[in-house]
Amino acid sequence: MIRFENVGLRYGNGPEILRDVTFHVVPGSFHFLTGPSGAGKTTLLRLLFMSLRPTRGLIFVFGENVSDLSAAGRAELRRRIGIVFQDFRLLEDRTAAENIAFALEVTGARHDTIAARVMRVLTQVGLSAKSQAYPRELSGGEQQRVAIARALVNDPAILVADEPTGNLDERATRGVFQLLRDINAGGTVVVMATHDLDLVRQTPYRTIELREGAVVFDSAVDEADAVGMS
Repeated sequence: MIRFENVGLRYGNGPEILRDVTFHVVPGSFHFLTGPSGAGKTTLLRLLFMSLRPTRGLIFVFGENVSDLSAAGRAELRRRIGIVFQDFRLLEDRTAAENIAFALEVTGARHDTIAARVMRVLTQVGLSAKSQAYPRELSGGEQQRVAIARALVNDPAILVADEPTGNLDERATRGVFQLLRDINAGGTVVVMATHDLDLVRQTPYRTIELREGAVVFDSAVDEADAVGMS
């Protein structure tokens, strides 16, 4: 579903931001992406979302080499990927329902289907009663749930979450994380960047750790190697 092969990225003549990154993501999986600030997590997610192109190496998404795609081809693939940010990025002058509907409108969804699709995802994230609330009337956790609903409304096969609990308190963090686990249990791939190692330790999900742009730990590879040597 996703494959990175010796991927590197640099801007101009500067140092490489990512170096020889190799991993693959299979259908139905949940992956943590960890590492300190500046390690390259957000850059890697931007490559996955195809808003950046690698300087070297290959990236395959849904079997397509993204470097070979036209701008229109990349845009088409992006519709199959939902993305959630740490800072929510909701439109302050639109209600929760209108924020989600906007994601459908820009992709040309049939107007007569939008209301039902919006209510479906609001119900999925537990906010059907807050459909007419504006972002300022919602808690941080509720705003992030709206952002997740917006990412889900086009039925993506992959959900990319960049520090989705970074601005939340402990209770809201637990709720959003459980929601992401439920989404994954429904078959959607989740790739989640996080600094919160307590979340990472709660589950057996695969963990890929970056430092200075390189993969220094991959639980799927390192733990398999440890078993093989035992």
